[in-house]
Amino acid sequence: MADSLFHPGQRWISDSEPELGLGSIQSADPQRVKLIFPASGETREYARDNAPLRRVRFHAGDTIKDRANASLRITAVVEREGLFHYQGSRDGAVVEISERDLSDAISFNKPEERLLVGQTDAPDVFDLRVAALDLQYRQRRSRVRGFVGGRIDLIPHQLYIASETSSRLVPRVLLADEVGLGKTIEACLVVHRLLMTGRAHRVLLLVPGSLVHQWLVEMLRRFNHWFRIYNEKRCASIEAANPGANPFLEDQLVLASINLFTQRPHRVKQAVDAGWDVVVVDEAHHLGWTPEKASPEYTVVEALSKSSPGLLLLTATPEQLGIASHFARLRLLDPARFHDLAEFARETEAYREVAKQAAALTDRKALADLLDQHGTGRVMFRNTRATITGFPNRVAHLVPLTFEGDKGTLLERVRDEFESDIKPVKESIFEPDFTADPRIPWLISLLRSHKKSKVLLICRTREKVEAIEAAMRDLIKIRMGMFHEGLTLVQRDRQAAYFAEEGGARLLICSEIGSEGRNFQFSHHLVMFDLPLDPELIEQRIGRLDRIGQTSEIHVHVPFVPGSPQEVLARWFNEGLNSFEKNLNSGNELLDLFGDRVRDLARAFPDSDADARAAIETLISETRSAGEALRSRLETGRDRLLELNSFRPEVAAHLVEDIKDRDQDQSLDAFMIAAFDHFTIQVEEIAPRTYQLGSAGVLADTFPGLPADGLTVTADRTKALSREDLQFLTWDHPLVTNAIDLVLGSQNGNSSFAKWPDSRTSALYVEAVYVLECVAPLHLHIDRFLPPTPIRVMLDHRGGDASTAITTAMMTPLLRRGDTSILQRPEVREELLPSLIAKAQSIADRRVPPLVLQARKTMADQLDQEIQRLRDLQKVNRSVRPEEVDLLIEQKTALDEHLSAARLRLDAIRLIQRGPA
Repeated sequence: MADSLFHPGQRWISDSEPELGLGSIQSADPQRVKLIFPASGETREYARDNAPLRRVRFHAGDTIKDRANASLRITAVVEREGLFHYQGSRDGAVVEISERDLSDAISFNKPEERLLVGQTDAPDVFDLRVAALDLQYRQRRSRVRGFVGGRIDLIPHQLYIASETSSRLVPRVLLADEVGLGKTIEACLVVHRLLMTGRAHRVLLLVPGSLVHQWLVEMLRRFNHWFRIYNEKRCASIEAANPGANPFLEDQLVLASINLFTQRPHRVKQAVDAGWDVVVVDEAHHLGWTPEKASPEYTVVEALSKSSPGLLLLTATPEQLGIASHFARLRLLDPARFHDLAEFARETEAYREVAKQAAALTDRKALADLLDQHGTGRVMFRNTRATITGFPNRVAHLVPLTFEGDKGTLLERVRDEFESDIKPVKESIFEPDFTADPRIPWLISLLRSHKKSKVLLICRTREKVEAIEAAMRDLIKIRMGMFHEGLTLVQRDRQAAYFAEEGGARLLICSEIGSEGRNFQFSHHLVMFDLPLDPELIEQRIGRLDRIGQTSEIHVHVPFVPGSPQEVLARWFNEGLNSFEKNLNSGNELLDLFGDRVRDLARAFPDSDADARAAIETLISETRSAGEALRSRLETGRDRLLELNSFRPEVAAHLVEDIKDRDQDQSLDAFMIAAFDHFTIQVEEIAPRTYQLGSAGVLADTFPGLPADGLTVTADRTKALSREDLQFLTWDHPLVTNAIDLVLGSQNGNSSFAKWPDSRTSALYVEAVYVLECVAPLHLHIDRFLPPTPIRVMLDHRGGDASTAITTAMMTPLLRRGDTSILQRPEVREELLPSLIAKAQSIADRRVPPLVLQARKTMADQLDQEIQRLRDLQKVNRSVRPEEVDLLIEQKTALDEHLSAARLRLDAIRLIQRGPA
């Protein structure tokens, strides 16, 4: 910072975000300083001591513009009460402009000023800056921007849904893919893309309490977004430190359990008042509603939905709880469209008849038009396993265990374990000891019979994990890992990585937390050491292996002690629900129907052996019948038209190919290695495209995203998916975006002098790199049409245009840092350089109109087509809201205005002296 004294009205620019334009101090206190950037409509608040700000001061001879866009050539500068006042003459009259009244769109041509006074950087720093400009341009114009950064498999239907949803001006949709198809990934992709493109800044994730940790891990490990977990304790702590404050304004990315709000109306009001760009609600089928009454959870979401432009609801069971429940979620998304339950029921029946005929269509255009007109197809996406392929077979192995010791004592222990398992974890008093448990020798036998296989074991609690490990420790010499909630996130990642390594752990023993969000599909053997009462937990456990892309059969091993509660659960899940070998869509409903009977029978078994066996058979038979009836009802109600609308393979294929192309582009590696070298961060390539980053170097502490003890990263997607201890280095990774911001947000490289050794030729060149950019509100996402565009001009000392004849690639290996004494010669500094810079500016200016014209045309064509499409759809599909059309029209007008005002800014300049060394 050039000045530590901040006064309201002073003009500053952000070194880290120069695209925000000219900022104005709004307020300042001893700790913080607040600026508004009128040109971009943004506000920023910084800690006073380390604000990334630079004071703007013009000098005599400079030309400035005021807010009325009138120009003034400065003749004198005076400072009064902390503000600069610029004096000059206009139309024969003396004029004075306060810096408070400067145009917000003023650009700064500082590079040539540095060059003229001899402040130059080495050629490689100039090259790094130009590379950053080029990478920024390519990334922002990419149609898969915001999709390359996820540590995910490139699964077409997930990418299609994320693309369709995030491409809308206001994404308000129901994501309803079946269990195992990746609704969470789809929602994370949408949120990530909106954040990366600047279309969202404040996001609220609202989930059941049991899923808070899973969402935290998914967003952090897969997408590098750190969401702050909010609970009542955190809210109260913020309020205690700052009485009267709204705690939800403390963070931009917030993750909370819906229970935080259900009994606290004042927290709901605070969350609504805080405002969110996007609200995401998981397990939305738990939001109870009838025309007469709404549940507390539903009321909370309804209040938030009314004040948030973006809304994503997630559920795998959109219609299983009845048409009224389904309608309730749709009315959250669009209450104007879904306002009458009876009318919705009639429309649903009509659309089902259309859906039956849709699959017979062969004309792709006719089918596309029909899909576009479909009612809920505008607000809902649903893929099913019936339409998505790629899932493995599941083979169940139920193993009745033999035991030679005191069976009565064993059965008593197993019953105590069951009673503990059906209670909340905090109420458990069971102290596991498996040294005499028959599951341990059976497990050892399984490991010895599958010597080359990795085995995942899941049980309920951390205490069980530690007891299993202790029981096995002295009986078998095998590499084992443990994964439970007592470990930190880093420790869990290391244990998961140890399991993933080819020579690592053969057995990973997990508590229930291991069934949340982790990808262990490299393992093909799952041991159910115990069984929960909830069928969805069974599916969640198997889901760690049963994933799209799994290449082998999955073997589910279920050991149980005959005559124990384990036998009741094993047989009910296997014979009644078939949930070990088949995906179960109706687990919640069947648990509601039979859960109490299963629990009571397990507790009493075997009270009277014959009666108990008969009771099991009856329970299994009734469960099987209820399941078949439920599946038949679901199959009859399948909406084929909705399924067709939820996945268009040809569109998804292009997305996948584009992402693969970006993955293979090694210019990312080259730029990051150069950036790390510039900031003196040690880099060691330990495997192809895999790097160990150290923290040594005086500038390392200024590199955001780099931990104090270093980091290991890989640009290989396959390796990143199998090695979760590695960070996945992509165009979206904070290290990359921060590296580009650090390079472009400083003066480094914007002025350079280079020597080009050549014994045959003597010449002088000026290489100028301009950036064509639009300063516009971020929500317009204007760089879809005109991202900051580098324009390179290369002139020889005669003014000849050498831009095409002499390329950067041609010069880069040859250039050396030279002696800048040539800049002391008046004929160079005062005559030659200014004339060449003026000519370079003229050449660059001539390149601007075609670029702007093309951007405006592309924008107009795209938005006109979408506006007309929505107007046509409104005639047949009332899901298209009038405000969608109005917003597009307003957006088109604003985009055209800002594109027309695109400006050219000199970003970097280099003087090159060619001749004998």
